Amino acid sequence: MIISYLQDDGDAERVTTDDLSALEAAAIEEALGGTPWRAIEDRLRAQDPTAMRAVIWAARRRSQPDLAFSTFDLPQWRRRLSARIERFEIDEVLTNIMAEALAKNEDSAIDAMIPHLRRLAHDKADVDAALDDLGKGHLVPGRQDSAP
Repeated sequence: MIISYLQDDGDAERVTTDDLSALEAAAIEEALGGTPWRAIEDRLRAQDPTAMRAVIWAARRRSQPDLAFSTFDLPQWRRRLSARIERFEIDEVLTNIMAEALAKNEDSAIDAMIPHLRRLAHDKADVDAALDDLGKGHLVPGRQDSAP
């Protein structure tokens, strides 16, 4: 998951949860009242501002070790803060849905998830690429076969 915060100068500060250390993840869990990491990931997908703030806070503590979560703030978070999924997360979702769809011999579950994945994707082209990799490129809007 990539957490982005748009700075005053227009540059985006981006932190991927994949680059967090185990200690940083534990500090985020503790800052969020002992919330387990799996629940934090769910909160990030739901665009929870406190969870997103905690990830940015953990990354900034690398250069500011004394930075306290209780006073750490991200002004104008509604317009500047977002969480987006990465390609490997899209692959995981589609692989899980694919297994269920194959068991039922239908594409409807995958097709229903595509708009949601596009909204959450950091790079929307990753959704099409993941569908192609699964042999489901025909589900890409405007495309008839699985060829890229």
